[in-house]
Amino acid sequence: MPKLDWLTRSEDEKVSAHVPYRLLEAVPEHSYGDPRSENMLIQGDNLDALKALLPFYAGRVKCIFIDPPYNTRSAFEHYDDNLEHTQWLGMMYPRLELLRDLLTEQGTIWVTIDDNEAHYLKVVMDEVFGRKNFVANVIWRKNYSPKSSARHFSVDHDHVLVYAADADGWVPNPMPRTEKQDKAYKNPDNDPRGPWKPSDLSARNFYSVGRYPITTPKGRIISGPPGGNYWRVSEENFKRMDSEQRIWWGKTGESIPQIKRFLSEVKQGITPQTYWSYEEVGHTQEAKQEILALFEKDVFITPKPEKLTQRIIQIASVPGEIVLDSFLGSGTTAAVAHKMGRRYIGIEMGEHAITHCVPRLKKVVDGEQGGVSEAVGWKGGGGFHFYKLGSPVFDEEGRINPSVRFPHLAAHVWFAETRTPLAHPRRRSPLLGVHEGVGYYLLFNGILGDKRPDGGNVLTRRLLAELPAHDGPKVIYGESSRLSKESLLQLGITFKQTPYDVKAR
Repeated sequence: MPKLDWLTRSEDEKVSAHVPYRLLEAVPEHSYGDPRSENMLIQGDNLDALKALLPFYAGRVKCIFIDPPYNTRSAFEHYDDNLEHTQWLGMMYPRLELLRDLLTEQGTIWVTIDDNEAHYLKVVMDEVFGRKNFVANVIWRKNYSPKSSARHFSVDHDHVLVYAADADGWVPNPMPRTEKQDKAYKNPDNDPRGPWKPSDLSARNFYSVGRYPITTPKGRIISGPPGGNYWRVSEENFKRMDSEQRIWWGKTGESIPQIKRFLSEVKQGITPQTYWSYEEVGHTQEAKQEILALFEKDVFITPKPEKLTQRIIQIASVPGEIVLDSFLGSGTTAAVAHKMGRRYIGIEMGEHAITHCVPRLKKVVDGEQGGVSEAVGWKGGGGFHFYKLGSPVFDEEGRINPSVRFPHLAAHVWFAETRTPLAHPRRRSPLLGVHEGVGYYLLFNGILGDKRPDGGNVLTRRLLAELPAHDGPKVIYGESSRLSKESLLQLGITFKQTPYDVKAR
């Protein structure tokens, strides 16, 4: 497959692999609401934050929605959007790689972008996610009136590029029917089956058994449908439908027959379409009004309306699943996900993670009624935990940071070995888990309550007898081993020494 090239591509391809794993440090004073909540708000560079999340959330995120800087050659107050094209691609590429690794097998990623970089982004995402996993380019009409000051065209839309981790296996949630769609169904003949609407009986193309005359209830013979030669059903099926009163002859009983389509028999969900009007999902002015209502000033130039985010989350996830936004901005994705009963992870680098995102989410927890609150029946509740990026797990020489505690290193070791997140990251047990028949153990920070050389961090026969049992091959990490190579081989143990055998990146 052809690849997009840019000046620093060879270096940018290596960035995500060399980003150090960092600690996520809880900041209780900025957390709010139910302490049992799993929702996360992270302050820090999203490249570092995404790497820090991998040991805990790789393959677990159902929906990713990001609104990255558009590279429009204009400096925003909270974003340096004036990035040269090469820098913009270099910024996006490693982040997309890490986002890909966080998606579940049934997950999708949605990226809003405008024409400045949309087509380049499409090619890069074809590479990262696989061209076969491209789902759609949704067009969002973001303006409700043309810009008369435009030099050439009034640009009224943005793109939303949609990719799936596995497009063959992904099925979007159907969109709920709207009141406008249901209004098309009437019941002029008081049919006990309820409202219905007429549907054309003529066939567009050749239908071998669709040529026959029809006699109306008043005796008029109709040789065929107007403007065509074929009915869309056979004569046998037509007579059956007429006997079931599924044919509408008009109020006079002389009209061209039509099929009655009952609302009660219509699929309640509709297939998502690729054009989204501002009437359906909001526009930029609506988004600014939402921000003004929350913060009493226009602090973001290009916010997205809550209704746009609602539709994406609605199509891509169900309550309880994880939604992630690594360019959180004003906090819209986290706010809407919270109202819709999803778990969420929001990442924002600037100080406004504290000055804007935290206050907004606190208002949501308290039952804020702006945006989509009424539409989704939001009344308040839940909570979130605030984190900041801490020190790297390893120093520049590859040694384990002294501030690292057992749960952090356990999650890192498990992910490095299995490429999956640790199922119980807070459980303090030397047996991290079993993956494909292999038991993985970590002896660190005196996990067994004994830091003496013949105790908790060093593998001895005495300690081995105290470890949780696993009937199969074992991989054990520890400071050192007092067992011979022959004994380890006989016992089915692969010993790895910390910190040297722990993958630093």
